[in-house]
Amino acid sequence: MDKLMHGRTVFVIAHRLSTVRNADAIIVMENGKVIERGSHDDLIAKHGKYYQLYTGNFDLDVLSTGS
Repeated sequence: MDKLMHGRTVFVIAHRLSTVRNADAIIVMENGKVIERGSHDDLIAKHGKYYQLYTGNFDLDVLSTGS
């Protein structure tokens, strides 16, 4: 896939974060709003939502209550 995207502007919507890991810019959306933006390394360093999704480090209380 990286070979096909080389030298092009490509928008990728993915649930598998390994698909977007090498992207120049990753945009994380929640409820229709952009909540984070940056490279994979930048977003991992922030320990925000992308980090939680990538590492599987979820707040289980939030998931069980839906808030």
